[in-house]
Amino acid sequence: MELYSERGYEQTTVAEIARRAGLTERTFFRHFADKREVLFSGSANLQDAMVSAVANAPESAAPIDAVAAGIEAAGGFLQDRDYSRRRQAIIAANTVLQERELIKMASLASAIARALRKRGVSDPAASLTAEAGTAVFRIAFERWIDEGNEKDLRVLIRESFEELRSLVA
Repeated sequence: MELYSERGYEQTTVAEIARRAGLTERTFFRHFADKREVLFSGSANLQDAMVSAVANAPESAAPIDAVAAGIEAAGGFLQDRDYSRRRQAIIAANTVLQERELIKMASLASAIARALRKRGVSDPAASLTAEAGTAVFRIAFERWIDEGNEKDLRVLIRESFEELRSLVA
């Protein structure tokens, strides 16, 4: 993160990252497929936690409430606001990373939709609800990393879901 912030993503090499971390390049590649994955390495765990929370929501929960439980699970993973701000600034400055972030979000929406289908929600409701939940997550995350914000991510997620509910009511 420091190298990306100092030099920019494009100008930072794997050799420099490995050297700064006190590793060999070979060791770096045991942990990461490429230098992008340094920024996205936690995505699978985050997605698993969110999907698990959707799957484990009470059977009586409406699809949007199951998704809200899943999205709120992100609050347990994303605790370091400063790190998230720096990471997002690096992504925002590079189109390749922006594309990777969009792919990550699409994968998250697909995984949530699958979890809803397993709960018996048919399409297009499963896909619409998953996409709406992913949009809520993005908006709440953007608000959370805003310099002027002091609210907890979970609070912002709940507020964003309430806003969505009032808009579609």
